Amino acid sequence: MILELNEQQRMVQEQARRFAEREIRPTVEADERDHVFRPERVRRMGELGFFGCALPEEYSGNGMGFMESVLIAEQIARVSPSWRLPFNMQNLGPALTVNRFGSEDQKRRTIPDWIAGEKLGFFAITEPNSGSDVASMKTSAVDAGDHWLLNGQKMWISNASVGDTGLVYAVTDRGQKYHGLTCFIVNLKETEGIGTRAIETKLGLHCAPTGEIVFDGAKVPKDAVLGEVGQGFAICMWMLNNTRLGCAAGALGVAGACLELAIGYANERTQFGQPISKFQMIQAQIAELVAEHDAAQLLVYRAAYLKDQGKPNQMQTSTAKLFASEAAVHAANEAMKIFGSYGFSSEYPIERFYRDAKSLQVVEGTSNIQKLIIAGIACGHQANR
Repeated sequence: MILELNEQQRMVQEQARRFAEREIRPTVEADERDHVFRPERVRRMGELGFFGCALPEEYSGNGMGFMESVLIAEQIARVSPSWRLPFNMQNLGPALTVNRFGSEDQKRRTIPDWIAGEKLGFFAITEPNSGSDVASMKTSAVDAGDHWLLNGQKMWISNASVGDTGLVYAVTDRGQKYHGLTCFIVNLKETEGIGTRAIETKLGLHCAPTGEIVFDGAKVPKDAVLGEVGQGFAICMWMLNNTRLGCAAGALGVAGACLELAIGYANERTQFGQPISKFQMIQAQIAELVAEHDAAQLLVYRAAYLKDQGKPNQMQTSTAKLFASEAAVHAANEAMKIFGSYGFSSEYPIERFYRDAKSLQVVEGTSNIQKLIIAGIACGHQANR
């Protein structure tokens, strides 16, 4: 399969590159140092149509697909991995999921605001003692007649401290295990009984807010249920298969940025009377990064292509997420070595990419979870969806 971008895709890619260079790069180092999140930038990205991919135009979608979303997220992540997160929070997560499972009223009430960046999205799955084992979550939702009562705690939730409307997964029938989870559309700021707290002790992604959400008898309306009661696990897995693509696109951007920085520094730095790029061991490192980046790009673009064609892609998406995230971490690690002591300094962006890259092996399903998915499908234990 030969992947060649069409004219529109090249234009979208270039627009994203210019945005990242002109509107993110000038402040990225200071913002990362001071943990600054800029909601106005999310709105600006919404104005440019960055969050409308793979969504119908009737709900403010832009008529483009997953491939365009990948191309945009990749260019943004090349400058700031933190600013790749809004693609999952506004587009690939809540908006796509409500478009797939929501009622007409739910779609019209939520999707346009997420696409425009007017409302900050989120999705709350992880808990203090529940991560990869989604079905073990403790947060509960009890049917109280004319409303639901939510109780529990979510942890490590992107946009928790700043989010407006998003998706919350909770147990509605513990005896049903995987079939006992339900997804709710919840407004964090307008619902009593909900508290949030920012987590600022992270290794990286300092411009991407992360936090805790506590539900203490939070009353949500009956029409907050997305899909059907008990359908939450299936909805969650469907959603993660899309947000993993966003993560893979971000990883591709990180790997590309680290490769570019490594080559630039190796050509500039001289030792023993010549650029260090002339030394075979440095060349071996760069050659590995080139090969891994090219392979990751093909895998990520293939997954996006399959999604746009409506073909089974779960295995291909997990493969892209696994390989690209591992390639990003390897690229950051090797670039650090090439930079030597300067790579250890915050004077250069490599140390920031090194910290940010580690998250890619964890979010949207760890590398180990991706291996389980890939192997399960490859061995015929489950179908590729």
